[in-house]
Amino acid sequence: MTISPWASQQIHDLVDELQRLNRRKANTFAGAILEASAFNILWRLWEGPRTLRELSVELELEQSTVNRQVNAAIKHGYIERFAVEGSASKMLRPTDAGRAAFEHDGDLRADRLRRVFDDLAPGSPEALLRELRAYNDAYERAVRAEGL
Repeated sequence: MTISPWASQQIHDLVDELQRLNRRKANTFAGAILEASAFNILWRLWEGPRTLRELSVELELEQSTVNRQVNAAIKHGYIERFAVEGSASKMLRPTDAGRAAFEHDGDLRADRLRRVFDDLAPGSPEALLRELRAYNDAYERAVRAEGL
């Protein structure tokens, strides 16, 4: 006899769906230029330059991991470091090639989402966005309350 660790079938089913969602982080796209890590870094840099430390906090990854990923993106010509007067830390920003690759791969992702939303029934992109935001906000509050 198996004893379930879940408080209810609903909790089990929600965890199962979240696991399905998490597996999609490594999704590949036919014709993509960027590796997933470079796309994630460029997503953050699209909003403006960041330090390595800022990126590691925003991506919730160890700084050594982000440093390795940034160095790979620099090697491919997608990101560049630059000095800011009065700051000991160098900043990171996309290069022209990085912006072009990010736009290209962003279009691939947007196209897939449009196809998913066209097939989303029942539901709507607006409802999904509202619920995902509410979930993520509540999740972050719970993690903060745990002191993590």
